[in-house]
Amino acid sequence: MDDPQVLLDNGDIPGLLRHLRANAESMDLRELARLTEGAAAASGFDDLREAAAAVAGTGGRRGLFRRGGEPGAQELYDFGYACVERGAAALAVPALRAALELLPGEIGLVRELVAALERDHRHAEAVAELDARAALLEPWPDRYLLAYNAFMAGDVARAEDAARGLPEPDGTWAPAAERLRRMLARARAVRAVSPLDDRDLRGWQFAIAGAVLLSLAPHGFAAGMTGRFAYLGDAYGQCRRGVERLRLVLDAAGAAPDRVMPLPDRSSTILGLAVAELLGLPAEPFAPGRPGSLVVAYDLNDVDGDALGGLWERAEGQVLFEHATCWTDPPPVTADVSGLLHQVVVPPWGAGLRAAPGGAMERTEPDARPAAEVAAEIVRAAPAADEGDGETPPDPDDALAAMVTAVRAHWPDGPREPVGSPGPVRSSRFA
Repeated sequence: MDDPQVLLDNGDIPGLLRHLRANAESMDLRELARLTEGAAAASGFDDLREAAAAVAGTGGRRGLFRRGGEPGAQELYDFGYACVERGAAALAVPALRAALELLPGEIGLVRELVAALERDHRHAEAVAELDARAALLEPWPDRYLLAYNAFMAGDVARAEDAARGLPEPDGTWAPAAERLRRMLARARAVRAVSPLDDRDLRGWQFAIAGAVLLSLAPHGFAAGMTGRFAYLGDAYGQCRRGVERLRLVLDAAGAAPDRVMPLPDRSSTILGLAVAELLGLPAEPFAPGRPGSLVVAYDLNDVDGDALGGLWERAEGQVLFEHATCWTDPPPVTADVSGLLHQVVVPPWGAGLRAAPGGAMERTEPDARPAAEVAAEIVRAAPAADEGDGETPPDPDDALAAMVTAVRAHWPDGPREPVGSPGPVRSSRFA
């Protein structure tokens, strides 16, 4: 096991944070805070550094409750809050649980703990924490959080039950209420044709985000990936297969876009030109409010933020297609159709690695040809489906078409909200 102090001394802050996330629940809380203080100082996060120092006993004010020099509830809360805000929710959980031991009836601490667990994708634990304090819960936000986290943990029946008792919210919580309503409606529609169990990646992708997932990763399904890719060196044939499955989805949904609008980055332009050629549609420059358009992205995380801002709300009849969706760093808008889910992807025209004579690996240069010439490679390619390792469940075209037909009344619907959690279908992720 790595020594966290050595990681800190060597300046390996990503390695230190991986260690702390994996071991936070079993560590001495003051030692966790001391190491977090060092990581925060190295990262320039003064708010987290100060909050961590107060818990570690290396600085800060004294809190409401001090037991033999132990940190008080205020210090623990401040540390937990700062960890959540800085993207280290796993580090917040033990501190917030310790704060609740000091102030067991403090609903604000319960909410912050639930927020930390939710950010760390520990939805079943969030439900358990709320259940344990049922007498304290208010309808908004507490019982909404119960319904939402039950849903994200895979318990649709519990989510339905919790949502049924919610009164109408005020304006602050109205968007969350509407989002939950859409999620539950999508789950009801999709479970008629999909099991919504802990292996049903496509079903849950639709229920959570309203996104139709075209393909499952053919490797490692039973070894922890459950249909998501880790590293993917993409191929022209795979891009072509994605376009053909996009055609299938549009037909099953009764969608008839009248033009293709590639997003402005190079990879999206290449793919968009190929989509336009294969679907027999004109290609036009991207205009976010254009109704009836098929907007094409290769990977939305490569797109300028100004363009993405115009896609949060859907224009009438508009469909957003993204070929390669990053599931570990989700884009700020969710595509209506996603070709595949990856952690890292290299497009066929990007710089990559190949085996050189003698077996050594060498880096290749990106394809610098004009976008139209590279797009023609997709058009010429045969749709290729990797046979994989044989562990991924069969995924025939008719099953995908049947799902889209069953859910099309709920697709697309609502704003394109980001997917903040993998939901009930978990996949291994790599540093």
